[in-house]
Amino acid sequence: MTILQNIGAAALSIFIFANYGFLLMGTMARIRARVQGRIGQPVYQPYIDILKNNAKRTSVYHGVMFYLGPVFRLAGGLGTFLFIPAVLNAPIFSNFSFSGDLLLVMYFIFFGQLGMALGAGQSGHPYSPLGVSRGLAQMTAFEMPFILSVLALAIRNDTLSVTAIVQAQQGGLANWTLFTNPLAVIAAIIAFLGMSMHNPFSVVIAPQEIPIGPPTEYHSNMLGMLQTNRAIFNAAKLIVYVNLFFGGASATGGALYSMLDALLPTVPYWAGVTAGVVTMVIKTFLLYFVNVFVGVSFPRFRTDQSIRFFLFIPTLIGLAGLVMAAL
Repeated sequence: MTILQNIGAAALSIFIFANYGFLLMGTMARIRARVQGRIGQPVYQPYIDILKNNAKRTSVYHGVMFYLGPVFRLAGGLGTFLFIPAVLNAPIFSNFSFSGDLLLVMYFIFFGQLGMALGAGQSGHPYSPLGVSRGLAQMTAFEMPFILSVLALAIRNDTLSVTAIVQAQQGGLANWTLFTNPLAVIAAIIAFLGMSMHNPFSVVIAPQEIPIGPPTEYHSNMLGMLQTNRAIFNAAKLIVYVNLFFGGASATGGALYSMLDALLPTVPYWAGVTAGVVTMVIKTFLLYFVNVFVGVSFPRFRTDQSIRFFLFIPTLIGLAGLVMAAL
């Protein structure tokens, strides 16, 4: 594929999975509401919010970095998504995974959070430093088990290429990292709960308790940019985890592809790609549902409790997974 074809394919991939991210946000909000005995918002509510916020403008000025915060945040989500294969062996969903490795993806994951910290620091609100310190402290804590899990993957597969790691997991469930190194996966899933900032690790934004933060400080089209990033970044994080730990999704393999192969003499290209996309959607939906299940089951931790938790239990599990990979 030429560079223009790669750009066009990446744009289509972003469009598809961004819409999936919006639908996922609306669906999970509806499920949480039902669990709590409420009706909840419509599944399409994120689209209404995006249109409403992007139709507004603001004349409030807090400095250049305040405006760059949402830009950095969106750049982090887009960069995370663009350097991972959404569907293996499907050029249209490969993005630019051939141009970056897992270290680059990890930099993009944390780039957006650091950018938001700089933006919040210039918001003029007296409690901004409190939110920044909470967010960065918890981010540093959950980085530890996640990095240990990534190191375990790198040792086992002798590579940091996301594509190579997905390829190594093809051929059946027994090849998934979930079964070859379950300790690393457990540590990574616990880190994922902190990365997603759902209960019990939601104190950084403290919904229903602290009426400040990005949803209040940022408004109009800047809030719309943050909401767009939330959809893209959620989808990107989920795809990263499925690629690293749950076998990824392939346009030429997997259960759905095997079913098509049994029904058709030769599986058409687009049928294989569709099977890969559906496989990725199913896996990411089930993975994200872990956040919802834990979030409605456990109360919120304080920041110091979160830090002690991440640096103790999941870090020890991650170290055990690292030893398991080395042996």
